[in-house]
Amino acid sequence: MAVDEGDARAGGLPTIAGVTADLDTTPEATVTGPTSLPVRPELAGLEPYGAPQIDVPVALNVNENPYAPSEQVVADVAAAVADAARGLNRYPDRDFEALRADLAAYLLAESGVGLGAEQLWAANGSNEVMLHLLQAFGGPGRTALSFAPTYSMYPEYARDTSTAWVAGRREEDFSLDPDVARATIAEHAPSVVLLASPNNPTGTALPTATILAVLDAAAQVPGGCVVVVDEAYGEFRRRGTPSALELLADHPHLAVSRTMSKAFGLAGARVGYLAASRELVDTLRVVRLPYHLSAVTQAVARAALAHSAELMAQVGALRDERDALVVWLRARGLQVADSDANFVLFGLFEDRHAVWQGLLDRGVLIREVGPPGWLRVSVGTPRETEAFKDALVEVAGL
Repeated sequence: MAVDEGDARAGGLPTIAGVTADLDTTPEATVTGPTSLPVRPELAGLEPYGAPQIDVPVALNVNENPYAPSEQVVADVAAAVADAARGLNRYPDRDFEALRADLAAYLLAESGVGLGAEQLWAANGSNEVMLHLLQAFGGPGRTALSFAPTYSMYPEYARDTSTAWVAGRREEDFSLDPDVARATIAEHAPSVVLLASPNNPTGTALPTATILAVLDAAAQVPGGCVVVVDEAYGEFRRRGTPSALELLADHPHLAVSRTMSKAFGLAGARVGYLAASRELVDTLRVVRLPYHLSAVTQAVARAALAHSAELMAQVGALRDERDALVVWLRARGLQVADSDANFVLFGLFEDRHAVWQGLLDRGVLIREVGPPGWLRVSVGTPRETEAFKDALVEVAGL
């Protein structure tokens, strides 16, 4: 991911009880059909993206927040949805101005960066935000660039918008060498550069100096280049790690993407957003579908944002759980990537699939993804983490 992560698909995926380690390949999910269908050539034979959805006692494979919303949050969301339902005969505010103002207020509190509501954009998950970006700035004859291993949906956004895809490489420790980044951008002249920070699946955050180097190189691309810093896991960054939001004022070709799926525990609500210059945001308004963000979605997001202080308190607990898990894994002789996210990439295993399967057999589902030999585990509750540890000790003989 991205290939979620350098992803397992690169080497072919083993099949487990009708699913694969990284993709849903159940018959109903497979893109097949009569040969007479005029399927775009680049889509022929492909299967939909998706991690296995398996009913297990401990699910730590898709980086969800393990804590459900409190009863007060649930009650307030329900009341907001009920109020929105009374007007469902009308189209929603297609520019969701109240939600954008709430998001700007939240980012001011979370990152100390003041933005106008007109600098915010939202959609159905950060996935749709990214798609809007590629629709607006990618397309035939243009290139999107990232540095692998990274989020596996990035090349799919490019494919879906007929944008050429180029994957540069990160270093062995998953860092990004600024000189390598500059040279790669100069070579390929992309119209969009996608940087996940913290990166998925490695969890590593990019130093400000590296992002500035990319922004400088992008500014030299003939015709222009948008740099997107994907901070889906930004709230989990370690203390002292700055957000790319701080760079927005001086870089109109920068967009910083966030989501409410992770820190806010709203994966089921599908709300993602970005911050950028007004000019960039206005361009996204051109390509979005009319009324793409429903009245119900807007109501849910605004109700949750009103509880941001409470929900962010859980983030601190998850950070502590993550850091303790990193220490525990390293103490058992495993390699662990430094993480600023709510997951940990660890290895190396000669047969990572056997470890993945052994954990699954014990009721613990993690992710078989990333470079060969590595596995990724989401940070869960203390009880879930203990179940993972116990199973890993048994399976890997630690």
